[in-house]
Amino acid sequence: MVIMSKIKCALYLANFGKVFGYAANLAKLGEIAEDAGWDGFFLWDHIHMTRNSPQPIVDPWIGLSAVVMSTDRIRVGTTVTPIPRRHPWKLARETVSLDQLSKGRFVLGVGLGDPFEEEYGAFDQETNPIKRGAMLDEGLEIIKGLWAGERLSFEGEYYNLDRVRFLPRPVQKPRIPIWAGGTWPHKKPFTRAANLDGIIPLRAGFGKPLTPDDYRDIVAFVMEYRKSNDPFDVACIGWTGNTEERVEKVQHYGEAGVTWWLEWMDEEGTFEEVKSAIEKGPPK
Repeated sequence: MVIMSKIKCALYLANFGKVFGYAANLAKLGEIAEDAGWDGFFLWDHIHMTRNSPQPIVDPWIGLSAVVMSTDRIRVGTTVTPIPRRHPWKLARETVSLDQLSKGRFVLGVGLGDPFEEEYGAFDQETNPIKRGAMLDEGLEIIKGLWAGERLSFEGEYYNLDRVRFLPRPVQKPRIPIWAGGTWPHKKPFTRAANLDGIIPLRAGFGKPLTPDDYRDIVAFVMEYRKSNDPFDVACIGWTGNTEERVEKVQHYGEAGVTWWLEWMDEEGTFEEVKSAIEKGPPK
């Protein structure tokens, strides 16, 4: 497995809240980020966070399309898209359309999605994690098959396709990069990621952040299962804030095998506060 050596820095934003829940704001923030030297703009993919405190939520494909139209260079992507609550063929159309619009700057992050009670249960969709994992794997095969632009038939436990062909193909070759989300030390998401193009780890239980040593363990584990020698991305979600050690902190993760630092932005901040944080530039 080839781990890319130079770390890149991107923004990591929710797709909900008083600032991030609107595509027009995301377009402006994307332009600011590119001007400030950031390498990427990654957006969460939620549809319904809670029944108790509803808040503005933007569709991630509309939000990222707005960012793409206001930028020329930075990568965009989802962190992460829950394939089991979507039709894989609809997702294949959306992702290729965004890859075409961005001229090949899109990354698809995939996972099961959380909170499952709100994202699935509220709509009478599957909540069992084992079944959702199987739906995720079937969905990935369908999406990759449709991206290839050849006629596809598929018979699975959850999805069936009969001689379907999708055009156009993605701009990127051999296909749009796919990063798998997962909570460490649960192993299944990381064996899945070993057959894809990258990983987006969090700690199980969403507790304290993963350390550089955790990332060394994650990379070593994925290497055991990865069969391809193609480049492989390792993303780290974190926050550096205004600390003087922000560059050094990111460097430590880069030495542990991280290739993308995803800087968390507070969804509770005002537009001006977020703008100011982005304008500081990436911690590298």
